[in-house]
Amino acid sequence: MAQKQVLAPRMIQSMEILQLPLLALEERIEQEIQNNETLELVEPEIDDNSPTEGATESVPASTAEQPLLVDQEHANKDDFERSYDWSKEYPDTDEDRRRSSPGRNDEASDRYFDTIANMEDRPETLFNHLHDQLANYEASPEIQRAADKVIFNLDANGYLPMPLDELADPLPTDSTGQPIEADKEAFLNEQKTLLESGLRIVQSMDPPGVGGRNLKECLLLQVKSDAPYARHIQQIICDHLENLAANRLPVIERKTGLSIEEIEKLRDILHSLDPKPGAIFTSPIIPPVKPDVFAEQQPDGTWKVRLEEIDLPNLRISPTYRRILSATDTDPDTREYIKRKINSAQWLIEAIEQRRGTLLKTAQAIVDHQARFFSVGPEAIEPLKMQQIADRIGMHVTTVSRAVDDKWLQTPRGLFPLRKFFVGGTVSADGDEVAWDAVRKKLQEIVLEESKEKPLSDDELVEELAKQGITVARRTVTKYRKAMNIPSSRQRRDWKLTRQQRTTPTRNPTNDLQ
Repeated sequence: MAQKQVLAPRMIQSMEILQLPLLALEERIEQEIQNNETLELVEPEIDDNSPTEGATESVPASTAEQPLLVDQEHANKDDFERSYDWSKEYPDTDEDRRRSSPGRNDEASDRYFDTIANMEDRPETLFNHLHDQLANYEASPEIQRAADKVIFNLDANGYLPMPLDELADPLPTDSTGQPIEADKEAFLNEQKTLLESGLRIVQSMDPPGVGGRNLKECLLLQVKSDAPYARHIQQIICDHLENLAANRLPVIERKTGLSIEEIEKLRDILHSLDPKPGAIFTSPIIPPVKPDVFAEQQPDGTWKVRLEEIDLPNLRISPTYRRILSATDTDPDTREYIKRKINSAQWLIEAIEQRRGTLLKTAQAIVDHQARFFSVGPEAIEPLKMQQIADRIGMHVTTVSRAVDDKWLQTPRGLFPLRKFFVGGTVSADGDEVAWDAVRKKLQEIVLEESKEKPLSDDELVEELAKQGITVARRTVTKYRKAMNIPSSRQRRDWKLTRQQRTTPTRNPTNDLQ
């Protein structure tokens, strides 16, 4: 008989709550409060002049989970009639519901208007930006329509990624729906003329370079034709972009007759152009990051973590609904409904408390292992696997993974994702483990201190790391060098040579680029 593990709904909810970062958890709690009337906030302060039901029926935290027991039916009914109005607790319309709970409604309204007041304006899109400009162009309706087609088909970077003929209207048809072949050539020529005119309009718009069909055309559109350097930079764009990217300045010098100093000036101008003019309208909005955990150094030098839960509301089961549930005259269907809602609310409260304990234990174990990182710096980070933390706190590794997922740790050295502290490593010559982050930092230091005239090759970088007790393969050095945007030894040498030639030119450079 096959065995399988089935997760209970309560366990699934606990795992979901554990995985949520602080901001998402706040939103989840707000949603649950709106959807579950038996779940309510515990107000920290209550105005004595306007007592609410929560003030008259306050339930101690130690007994909040237990239903209220009433021994005498008459006493229960008196209390029921004094503090409970069925039509208010179960309103038929949204307007009645808003009137039935003014305290919660006012609080929700305040939060809503605070959110609206602090909400960023919707950013302008490239599509809207270009359409606003198109309205100012004097052109025939046909050309305006052609320009509109071009704008509609631009990609996020402002490029037109397709041939113009793909934007042409379909061939006209006769009464039977068949294309009229006799007018085909004239029709296609007309469409081509209209689309080319529309494209020219779009390419004259802001931002400069929009409507280019490739990188070269995009850059050329940004070069003013009346600029003194226009002819030379157009030549660089058309014929030598690859050589310029590879820093092969002597090749450009030989083929163009320009000096190294002139080519470097042109390169600086080229760097001021925007290869993706439309990207400024599609820049992703980076969501705010809120630390879930804080690490603070104690007087004895150890580190201790605490959770940031000041914005999390204090929840409890509504005493009113507990009283309704325990009342003997409550309708059975109503009793069953309230029971389900109370169970759901209790599960949420327990899941939040379980999240708190798991996150606290996990973060403390991480900080204990990486104490030197906080005291010394990033170069002191140590190799760490999730399984090590799981074994240390006595939990499954998947629980640790959910606990650190999208969680942030605030430290005196800055704000870090908890996942950052899980790093692989290698073994040094002394048998100690060295984290890959430390290897990368050491590699960067070696490159910065290498000879200006003879940069180190990847094999030589491996040897230098070995001298410092770090044994890595050549392919590892190459991978890290590329990831850190460090050019190859030949590219670093060529770059230094061109800088030398600029400081000691072999011939007089042209004063003006004509």
